[in-house]
Parts: sequence; C-alpha cells; structure tokens
Amino acid sequence: MENFKLENMELSPLDRAKRHVTFQHRGASGWITLAKKEPDGGWRQYHYQPNELAVELPKWLGEDVYFSQNTFYKPQRRIENIRQLRALYVDVDCHTIGYEPEWVVGKLDIEVFYDNILPEPNLIIFSGRGIVCVWLIEPVPYKALPLWKAVENYFYEQLSYVGADKKSLDPTRVFRIDGSVNSKSKKEVVVEYRHGDRYVLRDLQYEYLPELTRAETGKKGRKGKLVRLHNIQTLHYARLLDLIRLAELRNYDLKGYRELFCFLYRYWSCCLTDDPDEALRQMIELNAGFKEPLSEKEVIRATKSAEKAWMARNDAKANEEARKKGYPGAGYNLKNSTIIRWLDITPEEQRHLQTIIDANEKRRRKRERDRARTGELRRGQGAKTREEYLEEQRERTEDKAWQLQKAMERHPDATNKQLAMMLQISVRRVQQLKRLVKN
Repeated sequence: MENFKLENMELSPLDRAKRHVTFQHRGASGWITLAKKEPDGGWRQYHYQPNELAVELPKWLGEDVYFSQNTFYKPQRRIENIRQLRALYVDVDCHTIGYEPEWVVGKLDIEVFYDNILPEPNLIIFSGRGIVCVWLIEPVPYKALPLWKAVENYFYEQLSYVGADKKSLDPTRVFRIDGSVNSKSKKEVVVEYRHGDRYVLRDLQYEYLPELTRAETGKKGRKGKLVRLHNIQTLHYARLLDLIRLAELRNYDLKGYRELFCFLYRYWSCCLTDDPDEALRQMIELNAGFKEPLSEKEVIRATKSAEKAWMARNDAKANEEARKKGYPGAGYNLKNSTIIRWLDITPEEQRHLQTIIDANEKRRRKRERDRARTGELRRGQGAKTREEYLEEQRERTEDKAWQLQKAMERHPDATNKQLAMMLQISVRRVQQLKRLVKN
C-alpha cells in the first residue's frame, strides 16, 4: 500500500485521474459517463467520447467524482444503451463490518487471489471507506450482458464475506476516480495498479462457472440455480430491449401506455441490476424521453408495485408460496400474450421485436427459416438461384434468336414450320423469337 501511495504522490490529482481513465478505457468505443455528487445531494453527470476525456477531466476533479466502467451507444447511462462491457467489478463496503481496507486487501490476496478462487484484479480502488476490485475484460457487446451478469454475480458471491455490496453489480455502475476526494471520509481516492492484461469473458465462464458451461454444451440433467437465473436474466434483457424498440417504433408517443411501459421497464431493470434505486433512476430518465411524460411523482407512484414484485422474487418465503400456487416463483411471470395485449402490439410491430411475439409471428419466422434452409440445401446440391436461372434463360433466348436470324438469312422463303424443324423448337417459339429479331 505504501509503495503505490508514494508513487501516486509524485503525480498531480489530475494526472492520476487521467491515468485511471486511460488505463481502463484505452481503445474504447462509445460514450463514457463522468458524474459528480453535488454538496446539496444532487447528481450531475455528462457523457464524453474517449478522446474527449483528457480535455474535460480538469472541469470535474474535486470531491465525489465518478466515471462509468462500461460504455454506451447514446449519451444516456441506461442499461439498454450498453455498447461495450469492458470490466467486471465488486464494491466492498468493508467499513460497514468494521474492517480496514488495507487489511481486507491482504486477506483477499491470501484467501482468494493467491488460491485462484478468483483471478487477480487489474486494479483496486481505495475509495475512501472501502475498496473496489476491478477486472478488465476484452470488450464484448451488449448481447453478452446475461453472461457478464452471471460472472459478475459469481465474483460478488466470493467476496460477500468481506462486505461486498450487491447493489453495485449493474453494468451502468460508476466508481470513484483516482485523485478525487471522498467527502464523507475526507480521504483521497487512491488506485493500486496490479497488471494490464485483459481477461476474456468466456474464459472466465469456463474456468469459474462450470455449471453454466455444461448447460451450454447440452448435457442433460436438472438445471441448477445458476443456469435458471442466467436463462431468466437473458429473457428479461431481451424483453427490456424489445420494450425500448417498441417505444422507438411509436416515436415515444405512448399516451395511454406510459404507466405500463414504465412499470415493465422498472421491473425488468430491477431484475437485471439488483439495485432498485438505479432501476428507478433509469426509469425516470426513460419517462422524461416520452413525447408527453408523466410527472415524476406520478410515475414513481404508479410503478411502485414493480419494485415490490422484484423484492418478492428475492424472498424465500414469497417464492415458496408462489410455487405452491403453481407459479415458477414470486414476482411477475408474464406471458408474451399478456404483454402484447397490455401494450396492443400489432403484428407489424412484432416483426421488429426479438422475443415479445405471438404464435403467428413465431410460425412466420419458422417458415422464413425453413425456406432459407431449403434454398441453402438446394444450392449445396447444385440447384440454381432464381437470378442464376433467369440469366441462363436470357442467354438461351439470345442464342436461339441469333440462330433463327442466321437460318432466315440462309433460307429467306422458309415458313415458320420449316424454321421450327431446323432449330428443333415449336412454331410458337419461332413466332416469339421473330419479334425479338425484328426489335
């Protein structure tokens, strides 16, 4: 601890902040969030492209400054806008159980990292009252979010015994930046850099989540808790993306459906982030983007039951009661038909969605897949495409027309029947070709 503290003292807070952001986001694609907690409790955030950060950082440095660990398609820090997943992380609030951060790091080195219970993190942020372990990964797109979440949850579980915070596991999370100050403890944030090699998410899955790996290979057997959770989160994320796609198709003109959109978004976001406060923040931001948004107070009140349902999903007694009634578990176990009915999703709109579709749309997609497979099979067996067939027919027609023209030049008095016999085609075909020759 002392060595890297001394090393940091040689750099200004601004240089340390630049080093921290550059270390994590070199070569990044998308928007990166810088955020600051104001003295009055307010929250200010802005979004920058990676090449803008060095110029903008001086405007932000001071107390309670944060930056996002992953990047976004749009300048909006919301789960549906994830562009690149670039890091795994666990926030350890060791102060809540009376542990000193330096002591916790020593304990983890001996009990977790040395024995390869978890790989060694790339960096450790001493945040002023706790620590954040950060593992950099080769960037993966938003579609890998369910797998990212499964690995993230596993890492959290291994560090829960030293005070890991479950609310810090969402992919939109921001953490304190090196050189800034924690206003609660009045301590400066310090980063310990350990190595610069990025991990591969799939490799982490294969090494640390064997149950999920076995399920992917199709091995039979009852699916474990981890696999079921992974499948559910995959569904929730696909549905949340469909919800946003539907809003876009309707140009965010959602009058009559605003409460339902916000309710579903808040519920699925809670399930994906495990952080009701973050889910609420993102839902409020979504509502603000509607053509006619609901008032903040109204939308919070109207969607409160979404958070209650999410809490029930994490309650053992509530899940037991739900299973007794024949449900898979507590919370909202919505069918596609129910969502389609609630939101009046048309067949045309369903064509643009990934998973919120009815039986008719499923059959239509199957017919398209079957036709595509049949076409590929026929082409593999030497069958021609329609374009190839038409081109061949055109060439044949041009060849026959040329033959007819030469035959007519040699036998100017020949009848159509005689010409047909010469070319071994029908009289009708001779008549057709004569029209081409004349043109």
